[in-house]
Amino acid sequence: LPSIRNKAFIKECVQVHYDLRGAVQPPASNMRYTWDAALARTARAWAKKCRFEHNIYLSEEHQCHPNFTSVGENLWAGSHQAFTVASAIKLWYDEVRFYTFAVQKCTQVCGHYTQVVWDHSYKIGCAVTDCKEVTGIPNAAYFVCNYSP
Repeated sequence: LPSIRNKAFIKECVQVHYDLRGAVQPPASNMRYTWDAALARTARAWAKKCRFEHNIYLSEEHQCHPNFTSVGENLWAGSHQAFTVASAIKLWYDEVRFYTFAVQKCTQVCGHYTQVVWDHSYKIGCAVTDCKEVTGIPNAAYFVCNYSP
């Protein structure tokens, strides 16, 4: 699995988010995602815990990033064979079917989708790690993306 310094991994994480933001209807006007090494380090540190739950420090100011007070997070776990950056992020994006644009509300879980396309977030950092087991999946790949502000 790629490291958080792998240029192809970084490029793909940013590009897939950028492409999916461009696919929203109505069209996204803010397309400024850039990679943030501090967010990637936080994602890596949390992923290495191999617990499929959100980082408990997300709501504590400056605990997940030195400059941003708030950080959002999406999680994906699955087999190594099933993991690609694009497929994991697309799975989050596919919650769009539960989002009603007219009232800006979710009919079911769609917070992963809204995090991917949220126009106020412009920094992203992701990490993927090997886990002996995550959420009942043996020898899993665990992918975490953090977003800010």
